Amino acid sequence: MFERRLDLPARGQETFFLWGPRQTGKSTLLRRRYPDGRWIDLLKADEFRRYAVNPEVLREEIDAGRPEPERQIVIDEVQKAPALLDEVHWLIENRGLHFALCGSSARKVKRGGANLLGGRAVRYRLYGLTAAEIGSGFDLTRLLNHGYLPRMYEARRPGRLLDAYVADYLREEVAAEGLVRSLPAFSGFLDAAALGDGGVVNCSNLARECGVSSRTVRGYFGILEDTLLGRWLPAWRKRSRRRTIGAPKFYFADVGVVNRLARRGELSPGSELYGRAFENWVFHELSACLDYRELDHELAYWRLAGGTEVDFVVGDLRLAVEAKASPRITRDHLKGLRSLAVDHPGVRRRAVVCLEPRARRTPDGIDVLPAATFVRRLWEGDLL
Repeated sequence: MFERRLDLPARGQETFFLWGPRQTGKSTLLRRRYPDGRWIDLLKADEFRRYAVNPEVLREEIDAGRPEPERQIVIDEVQKAPALLDEVHWLIENRGLHFALCGSSARKVKRGGANLLGGRAVRYRLYGLTAAEIGSGFDLTRLLNHGYLPRMYEARRPGRLLDAYVADYLREEVAAEGLVRSLPAFSGFLDAAALGDGGVVNCSNLARECGVSSRTVRGYFGILEDTLLGRWLPAWRKRSRRRTIGAPKFYFADVGVVNRLARRGELSPGSELYGRAFENWVFHELSACLDYRELDHELAYWRLAGGTEVDFVVGDLRLAVEAKASPRITRDHLKGLRSLAVDHPGVRRRAVVCLEPRARRTPDGIDVLPAATFVRRLWEGDLL
C-alpha cells in the first residue's frame, strides 16, 4: 500500500471535488481517509440508475438516515449523474453536510452546465504515483516502463493492462459520452499525440496526419485535458531579451499510456525514448509537488527561437530545471540553463536532473542532481 502525499481534509470539515485519471487510486485514498463515510458508488449500475433518474432520492435517503454532520458523504464517479450536484448543493446549505465528490472526468460536469456548487467546494487532483510515495522501492526504469498508475507499476507485465486501460478509456469516457463523432479518427489522434508527447504542439501538422481539421484536433486536446489524460505546459515569455517560442507543449498524464500508444517497447537507459519518458516523469513530479504542497507557482518551459531551451521554469524564475537522462552531464547539456541566466539574471536556482551517481554543483551555480536526489530535495522543500 502506497502512502499518498495528497492531504485531504479531515472528515466533516470540507466539501470538495477530487479529480484524477482513471486508476490513480482516488477511491482507495477516500476509503482510507474516511473509513466510516457514507458511500455512493455510481459505478454500480443499480445505484447509477436510481440517482440518475431521480436525483431527489439522495436527499430523501439522507433525511431518513439523519447522518451526523461530521460524517463525510462520498459520491464516487459523480460526473455520471451531474444532476446530483443540485441535491448536494441543497444539503450543504440546509443540512450542513460535507461531501467528497470524486471523478475521472470533469468534461460532462463543466460542459453540461451542471451545478459546481458556487465556490462551496474546493478542488483537489490526484496524480499517479510519485517517487516520494513509492519510497524505498522506487525504481526509475520500472516507473518509466510501467507508468505511474499503482496497478500498472506493481504489475509484472503491464502491457495488456495498459491496452485494456486505453480501450476502456475510448469506450467508456469517449464513446459512451458521445465526445467525438468518429472514434477511429480520435484513436488515430491519440497515437499521433503520444508520439509527440512533451513536444511543442502544431495542430495543423497533426490535423494533416490524422485527416481531420485543425479545429477538430484542438477539440481532441480539450477532451484529453478534460478527461485528465494530459495537460498543457505553456511557454514562459516574461521580459525576454530575445525572441522566444510561444506555442505550448502537451504532456500525457501517464508515461505508461504513452509507451503503449507510441509502441515504444522496452525502454532502456541510454536510448532516446528513455530520455523522452524521463522528461515526462520530471514534469509529473514537479506538477504533483506543486499541487500537493499548494504552491502557487506557474510551471512553464522556455525556448528561444533558435532552439535553445530549458525544459521547466517554476514560478517567477524561482527554479529552472533541465531533464537529461544521461550518466554524464557535459557543457552541451548546460547551454539552456546558462542562456536563460544571460537573459534573466534573476533566476534563483538552476538544476539538471540526470543519471549521474552523485550530486555536484558547477562553478557557475548549476546543481547536477541524480534522479533520486532530485525527488528527495523536491519533496523536502529544498528546491522550492
